[in-house]
Amino acid sequence: MEELTANINREDKKVAEAVEAALPQLNKLIEAIVEKISSGGRMFYLGAGSGGRLSVLDAIELPTTYGIPKGVINVVLAGGVDRLVEAREEMEDNVNDGWEALQKEKVAEKDIVIGITASGTTPFVVGALKECRANRITTACIVSNPGSPVAGYADFPVEVITGAEFVTGSTRMKCGTAQKMIFDIISTTTMIRLGRVEDNKMVNVMLINDKITDRAVKMLIEKSGIADYNEARRILLQYGSVKKALDELAKS
Repeated sequence: MEELTANINREDKKVAEAVEAALPQLNKLIEAIVEKISSGGRMFYLGAGSGGRLSVLDAIELPTTYGIPKGVINVVLAGGVDRLVEAREEMEDNVNDGWEALQKEKVAEKDIVIGITASGTTPFVVGALKECRANRITTACIVSNPGSPVAGYADFPVEVITGAEFVTGSTRMKCGTAQKMIFDIISTTTMIRLGRVEDNKMVNVMLINDKITDRAVKMLIEKSGIADYNEARRILLQYGSVKKALDELAKS
């Protein structure tokens, strides 16, 4: 037991170094994402398997955490996001499904599509990026295999080479961990660059429960100087977010 867990942990330590090596590529991708969204475009993660499912988990939290409108960050998942827990791996073999799903979302030149595939050969992803390229839609990829087919169709390839898995071929391990780290970096950096964060505070967080509301009230008190908790809470609820409350207070 001790040897197994130690060996898995030893392999996991390599992930951060692999992500660090890919930061120059990742920085270029984030610049492109920020430019697209700032110009009214949308971002699409397009994936299958563990990586695709991890992108869903990242995307669904962004409207709540940063108050960004739904539909700005999207996921097209092989088999459908609504069937996430079924892990329909067989759906990734259809070369046409990814592009057809993007067309249903009315993907356009103002958008950016990021393909997610560990091997870089997944037909669902490669086929879709190929069609995006043919239709002048900006493309990117997150892949763990150097010189892969998907990178050939990506304007912004991000190659994170994590090496052989502890269990051969089980890319939910190091590769999946690297993908999760990359999604965190992409979404957090993008939201900061778009002004959805101030002084490392989630000033646009949606007030969806008592815990978050209490945290937002304290944030408003800290930033506005309002002394009374109940008054700060009243103002916060009136305007719906710390950012909007601060903006209104600044006008008075």
